[in-house]
Amino acid sequence: MSRILVIRFSALGDVAMTVPVLYSFAKAFPQHQLVVLSRPNMAALFQESPPNLLFRGVDVKKEYAGVKGLFRLFLLLRREHFDYVADLHGVLRSRFLSFCFRTSGIKVACIDKERSKKKKLISQKNKELVPQTTSFSRYTLVFQKLGFSFPVSFHSIYGTEKGNIEGIRQLVKCKKEKEHWIGLAPFAAHKGKIYPLYLQEQVLKALSQKENVTIFLFGGGKEEVLQLERWAQAYLHVISVAGRCKMAQELALMSHLDVMIAMDSGNMHLASLTGVPVVSIWGATHPYAGFMGWGQSEDNAIQVNLPCRPCSIFGNKPCLRGDYACLNQITPRQIIQKVESLL
Repeated sequence: MSRILVIRFSALGDVAMTVPVLYSFAKAFPQHQLVVLSRPNMAALFQESPPNLLFRGVDVKKEYAGVKGLFRLFLLLRREHFDYVADLHGVLRSRFLSFCFRTSGIKVACIDKERSKKKKLISQKNKELVPQTTSFSRYTLVFQKLGFSFPVSFHSIYGTEKGNIEGIRQLVKCKKEKEHWIGLAPFAAHKGKIYPLYLQEQVLKALSQKENVTIFLFGGGKEEVLQLERWAQAYLHVISVAGRCKMAQELALMSHLDVMIAMDSGNMHLASLTGVPVVSIWGATHPYAGFMGWGQSEDNAIQVNLPCRPCSIFGNKPCLRGDYACLNQITPRQIIQKVESLL
């Protein structure tokens, strides 16, 4: 049996995108063991994993901060006798650990992010609007460099079943016959990826008025929780689970949804891991960057065509026009119609 250390510290969406690849590897090679090194709050993504896929949470900002902390972490990991290291992150921390293992005679492979091609995608001069290699393929290629080829065949972290939501029955009642459950995750890490809240509220209001519909609101952070709670109090058949559930419980609930509405965000990826169709909303970023949720169709991606789009890979740059037309020109009706087509 070979032991393979997999390194991917952040962010939530990027770690979530490792799941289809790692689950597929674990099933294709039950004789090998994968150990995923990531931040402790990512553990829920691997609670349903195959037995040969293990999770190791480490705090690289405090307990193992800096070069000395990372070297101390390396010394601890070296005792576990890994045969290979798959660096799926490609940042200073992961590269330092990879260097230490490589100098110890361990075979290491690192992700190729092809940043030059992504720069052409977001360039405002001579833009090359072509699909980039997806993160799922980039992760798979790392394992191919180590000598492992396998098909990425994944549907849901729960297989063909649904997640267990008995632990949150105080929030979630039993789903009635012919009832539709819709998720709405209106936030993202950056302004360039967030559909304006006043327009989001129009979507929420219209969907909440439909018969046999319950809407669950997802989010995190103090201000987000307060906003979602205000919406839940203002509209019937709307329940906010923000700040009231752990990630594992949110994943379980997502698996029972009929459709999720999400930005280009971590919640888009979480829902995708549960086999749920996602209506994704894209502004400054673009599905062509390779970050579409697992198994999701671009037909369900709501976006407007503008010559300046995409202007950012991560949505963290100020709007070049100053008006965020890429988001403001999306009408609530477009989103509502797409959701209705999936129910």
